[in-house]
Amino acid sequence: MSSDADAVERLTAAWGRVEAWLRAHAPASAALLRPAASAADIAAAETAMGVEFPAPLAAWYRIHDGVGEGHGAGFLPSDTVMLPLEEMADEYRTHVQDWEREEGLLPLTGTTGDVWSGWYVDAREGESSYGCLGQWSVDGGDEPYPADGGWPLADWLGEIAAALEEGRCLHRPDGADDTHDWPVLTGREGLTWVDPRDPRLVPKG
Repeated sequence: MSSDADAVERLTAAWGRVEAWLRAHAPASAALLRPAASAADIAAAETAMGVEFPAPLAAWYRIHDGVGEGHGAGFLPSDTVMLPLEEMADEYRTHVQDWEREEGLLPLTGTTGDVWSGWYVDAREGESSYGCLGQWSVDGGDEPYPADGGWPLADWLGEIAAALEEGRCLHRPDGADDTHDWPVLTGREGLTWVDPRDPRLVPKG
């Protein structure tokens, strides 16, 4: 099996676990999953951005074209929303043209409500971080996550599935815990991720 096929298989299995968990425990979030993107939709997004998607990223969009707006949309770590292809292309143009960021870093998610930061996937073929996760922000630039090279998308989703199933924070591939990101169910049956040290979460007094 080729490395691409293996990564796609792992992503599909990992996402199946995440989606099953959402449907069982966070139906408000599950209800916002958009229909699958077609091959033509993905090709149009690639053309608009001038970048070919890594195989696992394309496979994820063939399952769902991102997430719609509503309560529980930010069910990915750091309270972020998987952007529909059209929104990804618009965000990418902003990054490359307006912010003069490096080409090939595809903004996969954005924070709920403002889209000032999020996760990207590295689509720069030939780079050691190709197909891996990174963080982008308006003020902070673009950085691999973890900083020593990034996190393959399929592996990240697999760890998200494990964290949800076990009720814990993410365990990064470098061995550290993502202690600022814990999955939490809202009172309206949505999933979000919070930093338990955030003073806004501590009742006054």
